[in-house]
Amino acid sequence: MALTDTALRNLKPVSKPTKLFDSNGLFLLVNPPSARVPKGSRLWRFKYYYAGKEKLLSLGAYPDMSLRLARDARDKARTLLVQNIDPSVQRKAEEFAQREAAANSFEVIAREWLIRQQSKLDEVTLKKATALLEKWVFPWLGTKPIADITPRELLETVLRRVEATGKIETVHRVKQRCGQIFRYAIATGRAERDPTPDLRGALATAKTRSHAAIVEPAKIGELLRAMDGFDGQFVTRCALKLTPLVFVRPGELRRAEWREVDLDKALWSIPAERMKMDAPHLVPLSRQAVEILRELHPLTGSGEYVFPGARSLRRPMSENTVNAALRRLGYSGSEIVAHGFRSMASTLLNEQGWPSDVIERQLAHAERNEVRRAYNRAKYLPERVKMMQAWADYLDALRLRIEG
Repeated sequence: MALTDTALRNLKPVSKPTKLFDSNGLFLLVNPPSARVPKGSRLWRFKYYYAGKEKLLSLGAYPDMSLRLARDARDKARTLLVQNIDPSVQRKAEEFAQREAAANSFEVIAREWLIRQQSKLDEVTLKKATALLEKWVFPWLGTKPIADITPRELLETVLRRVEATGKIETVHRVKQRCGQIFRYAIATGRAERDPTPDLRGALATAKTRSHAAIVEPAKIGELLRAMDGFDGQFVTRCALKLTPLVFVRPGELRRAEWREVDLDKALWSIPAERMKMDAPHLVPLSRQAVEILRELHPLTGSGEYVFPGARSLRRPMSENTVNAALRRLGYSGSEIVAHGFRSMASTLLNEQGWPSDVIERQLAHAERNEVRRAYNRAKYLPERVKMMQAWADYLDALRLRIEG
């Protein structure tokens, strides 16, 4: 006799395992109470035959799985049998596929990528990247297999949502981080392509915001003389004085490692993973830059970082160290910031007639042609060596020039 909902609701505890049969192989296994399951368990089972052997398929527990749902599950299993498919084997295949999909989901791969960035990004940047993904990407694409995410899905599901808030810089940062994660998935064999390049031009453009910089020669001289009088920590003083001589990005400077610096060849080789554009970069060191580094080497040369933090030699100095030093010298954030030394160099070197290609290469700006970009590490290097020494000599001249 088939089971009914009323009969199931009125079931009493049993003293031994009992099978209550419904129809077409479906039955409810009622187990007695135990220390582990005080009220006893009630489990749906489907008994069937495949290749001449009796087999059982677990369908779920009552009352979470009702009688109607149990019968639906049984009928689906019976349909597979008609197609000569073993329901148990089919379930294992589906579970495997689910596990594979979960292992290759965007969030799983993104968090794996974040772990690998711990040695490349400073703590603050890593926290910002994590928070960005957790807020704007994971809730909508986190469980999606990364290989299945299309350009349109990324645009409509994530990027348009950020763009709608008016946070234009944020939406481009989200796109950039997603692109890095897609490329990591490609490198580890879990995706075939990065959809972010297909979205070029699809997003609103952020207004260019110039970093505060001093470009008037007389005022630059005043700034350099003030920097010479900086009376803070010696490591900070060296970082402050080196900044205008190399005009790299602040994050690239503070994370500089001694193993990258060849003082005899007067060359600093920054690896791709530390560069904003993910391409290796060479910085010719002027005589003045080498002098600063040689003076600093006895203090920090036994460690990893050229400019270690004040609290730990195993961590680079804080991202605000150079800016804080400028504030201490009396310069506000609207007058000059660490990043502004790049604008200072770019502006004056262009005015002095140095080739723009040489200047742009030394600033490590993005090369639009990906093939050319791969071979750009040493591009214009002889010209850049001359330019960097001429720039350092020019700054010395400004430092010594006192306007009457």
